[in-house]
Amino acid sequence: MTTPLQALWQEARDDGSVRQRLYRVLRQSIIRMVLAPGQALSEKELADAFSVSRQPVREAFIRLSEAGLVEVRPQRGTYVVRISRKAVLEARFVREAIEVAVARAAAEEGMAAYTLDELRELIERQRRCIESNDYDRFFKLDEAFHRSLSLGVGHTAAWRVTEEVKAQLDRVRYLSIPESTPIAKLTDQHAMIVDAIVERDPEAAGRAMSIHQREILHSLPELMRRFPEMFDGAPSAVAVGSM
Repeated sequence: MTTPLQALWQEARDDGSVRQRLYRVLRQSIIRMVLAPGQALSEKELADAFSVSRQPVREAFIRLSEAGLVEVRPQRGTYVVRISRKAVLEARFVREAIEVAVARAAAEEGMAAYTLDELRELIERQRRCIESNDYDRFFKLDEAFHRSLSLGVGHTAAWRVTEEVKAQLDRVRYLSIPESTPIAKLTDQHAMIVDAIVERDPEAAGRAMSIHQREILHSLPELMRRFPEMFDGAPSAVAVGSM
């Protein structure tokens, strides 16, 4: 098992069943480009690497296929799909609609003081990532911020839907940090969202969240130019390799 996969396997040690843990690890491996677009995935090699049976690996492939992250080709194998611009834009549209509604609801209904303290603490921890250039840590804290915001206003289902649709989007977000989208800018945007919620200003909260969710529209064209091999329609195929 490669070192990045080992690290992700350890991170997911509290994720419940082997099936859930394995799915999470493979999903994060694809999002973080540990498993590259176009790479072939071996059911047997993954099962051996994680010391699990082939059944949970097979089930993980099915779930990853449903999330648009892998393609199972009968008689040919399973491959990490290249990033689809169309899928990214669709996911961004859905995520913006949900999270703008969440931000507006938070401002309209108000949030508990402890939830606001949690959001502020996450922002401060994000700022510390700027100083240390810890981009992996920032990505996790960014995820925690949006999750805490949705759960903090009581919209658990909204977060579940967001999580499901944003897999392709997350790969672009990961690629965009830090050159295309500086983390200082994203952190400032988080602060603006919280400030609007504290002020109980739904319009400002929704507007701040919309600006934040549209950041990817600015970085996507640049990323497609810089990493053409990672996107659908690239002129040359990504070299596939075994685990």
